Amino acid sequence: MLFSSLLRNLEYKVLTGDPAACEVLSICGDSRTVADRGLFVCIRGSVNDGHKYAAMAYKNGCRAFIVEQPVKLPSDASVVLVSDSRIALAKASAEFYRHPSKELHVVGITGTKGKTTTALSAFEILNGCGIPAAYIGGNGIKFGGRSIPTVNTTPESCVLQKYMRQMADAGIKYLIMEVSSQAIYMNRVHGIKFETAVFTNLSEDHIGGAEHPTFEHYRDCKRRLFTDFGAKNIIYNSDDPYAEYMVGDIAEVKKTSCSPSGNTCADIYTQNIENTRLPHALSVSFEMNVDGSYFPAAVPMPGRFSVANALLAAAICQTSGLGITEIITGLASVRAEGRFETLSAENGALFIIDYAHNGASLSAALTTIREFSPDRLICLFGSVGGRTRGRRAELGKTAAALADFCILTSDNPDSEPPEKIIDDIAECFREDGACPFIRIPDRREAIRFAVANAKNGDVILLAGKGHEDYQLINGKKIPFSERSIIEESLLELAEV
Repeated sequence: MLFSSLLRNLEYKVLTGDPAACEVLSICGDSRTVADRGLFVCIRGSVNDGHKYAAMAYKNGCRAFIVEQPVKLPSDASVVLVSDSRIALAKASAEFYRHPSKELHVVGITGTKGKTTTALSAFEILNGCGIPAAYIGGNGIKFGGRSIPTVNTTPESCVLQKYMRQMADAGIKYLIMEVSSQAIYMNRVHGIKFETAVFTNLSEDHIGGAEHPTFEHYRDCKRRLFTDFGAKNIIYNSDDPYAEYMVGDIAEVKKTSCSPSGNTCADIYTQNIENTRLPHALSVSFEMNVDGSYFPAAVPMPGRFSVANALLAAAICQTSGLGITEIITGLASVRAEGRFETLSAENGALFIIDYAHNGASLSAALTTIREFSPDRLICLFGSVGGRTRGRRAELGKTAAALADFCILTSDNPDSEPPEKIIDDIAECFREDGACPFIRIPDRREAIRFAVANAKNGDVILLAGKGHEDYQLINGKKIPFSERSIIEESLLELAEV
């Protein structure tokens, strides 16, 4: 495709070369992934500036460049200047991949918690009922039996457009996408046609550092999913205090409200929520009211937040034309990797792997587990290094107040010393009434300790990692699977 064709919807100034005479075979915003005759879009990031890597991209075969400031390149490079290179990358990518979102029913889900579980539940139900669906989010990209890992919850625009084109060509009908506040802020989803927008809930997170400057900024970025992308359907958790602010004044769209607390004014609501302890899992059952009739339902994940996620997933599936019986059958078997994922020991202890990585999500997880009356509630957790330091106090105070015993360890420390991160968390355990704790910086050894000391009736929550299969240490992703470590440790105990 000619470079000039990718610039159709952009305002730009040609600095050097002739875009109408420059062929483009690929497009990217990362100099490490450029290919011969590629288009390289120079993006200013929170850490790196793509303009510094233009020469490297040229060396690797790029001859087309979009920049926000002049760069020094050989005369055969075609360079155009724009005011916002992130928007330019999004628009050029959509043009390059022939606007695939127009061929898909794209469902965007935003909120602080519940995005992944809601999205994966809808993804599994749709596919289970014969409707080809895809998923993009915190657990990667999934469609047609393929699973591709991603760096961000919502990938860069060129990656999104590339895989959406593959999905459309493969016959996918529905794409269920987690839309992070950062993705909206950084214009990764700019130009995508969302048919349905979903709101889960809102609480403080991702504030400070390279993320959002204020809570209001974080909140308003999320709200843009409902105002800026032309969604025809809005599905939302009406119990959340921010629901009215997020979607209340948006007109001329179909709105479906969901109330896990049983508010009968909602379009879908529940009654008779009950936790159930299964041999190998914690579950929740409830009655779901749809169109004035109650239907018994259950999901193999516990807590009211699981009910909220289930209602939103049900509403998403309704937009595809599925009947309530099909939806309820699908809900009974949904699994979300790393979201209240359970493993049981022969001695009766239960291990739960969950992505709870901030105060609100950890509080919800521990409070829910406590409802099942474990003999001991043990929490193994840490916090990421290099950013969001305020999260450490949230996590520490929550665990110190709600757990019976804590194991403080690492969680993607990157280049920050794990002991220093643990020091910040441990400050919260000095208050009167805080539960006892132990420090084990090596997360593998911390898990082995938890398994070795688990007793009948204990529930051990491994919080923070969830679906992640690595530990980020000094800039490198070291393979790391909590499930595998638990299984290996249980096997070793059985052989003693």
